[in-house]
Amino acid sequence: MTTLVTGATGNTGRHVVAELVRRGERVRALTRDPGAAAQVLPGGVELVAGTHTAPTTLGAALEGVERLHITVTAGLAEVGPELVRRAVDAGVRRITVVWGGGVGPVEQAVAESGVEWTRLEPQEFMSNTLTWVDSIRADGEVREPYDNLSALVHEADIGAVAAVALLEDGHAGRAYNLTGPESLTPTERIALLSKVIGRDIRFVRMTHEQAVERLMSTGVSRADADYVIGWYAAPTPDSTTVDDTVPRVLGRPARTFAQWVDEHADRFR
Repeated sequence: MTTLVTGATGNTGRHVVAELVRRGERVRALTRDPGAAAQVLPGGVELVAGTHTAPTTLGAALEGVERLHITVTAGLAEVGPELVRRAVDAGVRRITVVWGGGVGPVEQAVAESGVEWTRLEPQEFMSNTLTWVDSIRADGEVREPYDNLSALVHEADIGAVAAVALLEDGHAGRAYNLTGPESLTPTERIALLSKVIGRDIRFVRMTHEQAVERLMSTGVSRADADYVIGWYAAPTPDSTTVDDTVPRVLGRPARTFAQWVDEHADRFR
């Protein structure tokens, strides 16, 4: 069977691809830039140029595909239901979807698709820590508006859970809340980073509005920036409480933030 992974070079997509390849599966990776994708994805992956936000162009990409992985990204809400419809019409019989933070049009379309589906609901990605790279390297500081707890999840664990749900029975119709094994504040994460890279790092408190404006400066809309920073201002219990879904599904402990730091420490030095 062939599995099509959309957003194949993204934070989670690349890990879905890697885990499927590790398991010996046939993988087709949908990417805007196959040349660049070839540099970051495992060998043996079939690279197809395209984007899931243009589902009318994906006839060839969906040909012969029986399993599909979708990551809900900006711009997909409007066309995602069409992507799901075309995938099912093409013969896809099992779908995993990484939600966009809520059950929107894409998530709903997957649930109503008539095929087996699993919705992955990860909390904050550990890779969000990479937004600190520039300020740590330049100024030895991290600037954030809040110091709330977050049960961060390793992106590779999201990819591993997706692979299990795609390949194994027993996960259809499930919505999986995914967290790491501990809940940490930014200052606790900074302390661990500081120890690993051997440099003092300061936590600098910024205002809510400054955080919104900083996010907007990267091209994010005002509405999306307000939503994201609002999430940090008032985190939900699901985002701060450790959940055991990852170890239950994978049969091993969830990866820790310390493991993530060891993997990425050189980027902060």
